[in-house]
Amino acid sequence: MASNIQTPGVYIRERSAFSNPMVSVATAVPAFVGYTPHALYDGKSYKNIPQKITSLAEFEAIYCYPDAAKVKQYSPQYYLSPQKKTPPSDDYIQIGDNYYTILPDPDTIYYLYNSIRLFYANGGGDAYVVSVGDYGQPSGRAAVPGRQIINNNVKLADLTAGLALLKNEQEPTMYICPEATLLSVADNATLMQQMLLLSTQTQTAISIFDIIGSNAPDPVTYMDDIETFRSNTGTVGLNYGAAYYPFVGTTIMQPRELDYTNLFGGDVNQLAALLPETGAAKVINNMQNVSSGTTTEQNNNALLAVSQTYVLIMRHLLTAANLLPPSGGMAGVITTIDNEIGPWQPPANTFIVGVTSLPLKLNDAEQGPLNVDAVSGKSVNAIRYFNNRGILVWGTRTLDGNSLDWQYLHVRRTMIYIEQSVKLAAQPYVFSPNDKNTREAVRAIIGSFLADIWKAGGLIGATPAEAFSVDCGLGTTMIGDDILNGYMTVAIKVAMIRPAEFIMLTFQQEMQKS
Repeated sequence: MASNIQTPGVYIRERSAFSNPMVSVATAVPAFVGYTPHALYDGKSYKNIPQKITSLAEFEAIYCYPDAAKVKQYSPQYYLSPQKKTPPSDDYIQIGDNYYTILPDPDTIYYLYNSIRLFYANGGGDAYVVSVGDYGQPSGRAAVPGRQIINNNVKLADLTAGLALLKNEQEPTMYICPEATLLSVADNATLMQQMLLLSTQTQTAISIFDIIGSNAPDPVTYMDDIETFRSNTGTVGLNYGAAYYPFVGTTIMQPRELDYTNLFGGDVNQLAALLPETGAAKVINNMQNVSSGTTTEQNNNALLAVSQTYVLIMRHLLTAANLLPPSGGMAGVITTIDNEIGPWQPPANTFIVGVTSLPLKLNDAEQGPLNVDAVSGKSVNAIRYFNNRGILVWGTRTLDGNSLDWQYLHVRRTMIYIEQSVKLAAQPYVFSPNDKNTREAVRAIIGSFLADIWKAGGLIGATPAEAFSVDCGLGTTMIGDDILNGYMTVAIKVAMIRPAEFIMLTFQQEMQKS
């Protein structure tokens, strides 16, 4: 300015009194990778493109069929398989003297669409979607009872390619692949390890996993599925991963979304053989008459009115279709808690909206080996039913369950929040002089940010000095060579709040006193 002063007079020079405000990064932005009904909007394909959405309506506009009144967005196929004797599980239908189990066509089962709906039912907001393709052709046959459901249309190469597209996206804070459990065990292991590797590379997101076998867990041998999961997640990035068990029974799909076309591949002759009511035979004859002019909805309503057997079948069909992996719902729970409190609040001891049942009800003794594993240390968070309280998320651990630093999910997520916010705040000072003024400005802006977190309850301590410290200076965090080499080192320490997972109550009798 001095070089511009040439005329005598009074000049004003304004100087900034405050440092630049520190903007917090988003903490709850899941990225869903999987198969969608559709991926076309305004003539543009959205396949294999990380697309940010802000609402369920926006998802439906881009990834669903435009004429929802005529085309089902998701149409799984199921078969009623006759059994020679009463099935060992409760999941069967008795029609007359015969027993039937409901088995899906594996190649028609997909989870992303309903997982997105469950996410928004639980308070979801911003999210990313990577559609790796639309639905494939059905196999035309039922799954084998007791075996894992493997969808041959779900490809490991598709999901890993979609996941790789997120590497350059800095905003997502959660990676979710709802259809991962539809892969083979080996392919699922590869995908999970790729997700954890990506989390460690970006350092911005956790990976939320579902577990193969948790859709129909055996009450005796369910730990075999847990051990298989633990042995397949590898050893890299465990503190960036979290798993939830088992699947959850939801109310996401409504009765109007399923009808007789979801049975036997639409073959009404196989359905007719199961319905003993006379009125049902008349309705089916009318359905087969091309000139009748009745719609699928009218025919379905007519069957529901005349056949209690058909009502029973459709009720079980809806229950089967509503069994979903919990990852999408957990993303919504985390989003709600972050918006109300912050990422430092554990996403546990709370319910998942829309969840009404569980395929396996764990007790304390059964959850113990899931929560704490002395060998691998890979904790699995349980979703449990409690009398008079309902279904609750009963765990908040990462896969690195034996780590004193990173065993809790909210600790890892809070540190991601602090790290990325500080990184963003420090960028304006790149290429600034590495002098005392710059170092003090950086220290002040970070200290103010951490003080706000402490006031909000995210850090523990009676005073700010007990909750955090920020050091940056010559002789404390740097030496002369650091300055010559262009390095400015900032040392930050924070005291994280740990949950009281185990509350010990001690009772002692006291002697009677006069």
